[in-house]
Amino acid sequence: MAEPLTDARMHHRLIDSFYTEAMLLADEARSYFDEGGRIERDALSPMDRVAFSCESLKVTTRLMHIIAWLLTQRAVIAGELSLSQALDGSRRLGSAPVSDGTIVAGLPDQARSMIAASVDLHRRVGRLDEAQERQMPIPSPARSMLDRLATSF
Repeated sequence: MAEPLTDARMHHRLIDSFYTEAMLLADEARSYFDEGGRIERDALSPMDRVAFSCESLKVTTRLMHIIAWLLTQRAVIAGELSLSQALDGSRRLGSAPVSDGTIVAGLPDQARSMIAASVDLHRRVGRLDEAQERQMPIPSPARSMLDRLATSF
């Protein structure tokens, strides 16, 4: 009996930890790409400036997908959503935009660091998303038929 409670607490802590990390990274990325990286961006060639802007959008997209998924998990923990609702395709983490390594290599160090951190966080949260799907019991066709029969009468 203690094991599910411990698993639930650990899951809750993990979600909170990822949420804090994602929010901090989102704030750092916003600060860098909107303000701090402006000087570095302006020093780049026109094509590299476009790449810089595209990569900043990719970082933002990754982080917003992560944060939305984590908020869904918090809703499950709070009892506002069921696990099966959380596994609906619209609430899943989904794939992240891919960054081209050769393009990223030409960007300033801090931009590369933000990109790498967002890719890594998305990968780690993606593992949780996949594990959650594997934990969902496969519905029995016989049980489904019995349930339908029970509600018919």
